[in-house]
Amino acid sequence: MRYFIKLAYKGTNYHGWQAQPNAITVQELLGKSFSTIFRNPIEIVGAGRTDAGVHAEEFYAHVNIENEFNVNEVIYKLNGLLPDDIVVYDIFKTTENAHARFDATSRSYEYRIFLGRSPFLTETTWQLITTKLAVEKMNEAAEILKIYTNFKCFSRSNTDVRTYNCNIVHAEWKQTNQVLVFHITADRFLRNMVRAIVGTLIEIGKGKMTLEEFKQIIESENRCNAGPSAPAQGLFLTQVTYPKTIIEHE
Repeated sequence: MRYFIKLAYKGTNYHGWQAQPNAITVQELLGKSFSTIFRNPIEIVGAGRTDAGVHAEEFYAHVNIENEFNVNEVIYKLNGLLPDDIVVYDIFKTTENAHARFDATSRSYEYRIFLGRSPFLTETTWQLITTKLAVEKMNEAAEILKIYTNFKCFSRSNTDVRTYNCNIVHAEWKQTNQVLVFHITADRFLRNMVRAIVGTLIEIGKGKMTLEEFKQIIESENRCNAGPSAPAQGLFLTQVTYPKTIIEHE
């Protein structure tokens, strides 16, 4: 039987989601905890990858477990075994072929910037000391993103993907006092894409790049032309959506 797992994690102490040799990852620790509870090797498949230091306020994974079990008891045990910066919120039965990665219909991210310095936000924001950012101009550039579909210019080099096309349906900056947040939603994202977009939009905010140059960068399909990637610690995966047939219990 296939189950979906709803969880969240603070990525500061991990080399991302994806299990890999010689690095501690969220997938590895979650798999070990499941295997300990069920006394069998358990393979966990996640909704996608997050890079080292990136956080997830909402993340889904799927797992196959043969026998029925007490969900609340397993969640309690998992949260007892896992570090405090990884939390399992829910486990629920889904359709046999449901896939946490391939069945996701959209993903939403937030990139959080603190305009100043705070010792309490060093692991969860990009702290910028700048005279002023032209946020309105950054939002004009964010609107331009929705015109295009090929985002190779914002993708990590040497990434093994079939297509660089993504359908961005929402992209917007919002500022409250010293906190500046970039919201973006698409059907899929390329590796490093959000951080590369944020880094480039900040260049526009600083007056170092025009909107026309921004368009030219996208059309060039060349990562070297875009701005630097924003640091990992400000990025949060905030929502993953699925068809109702997969998460109908909610």
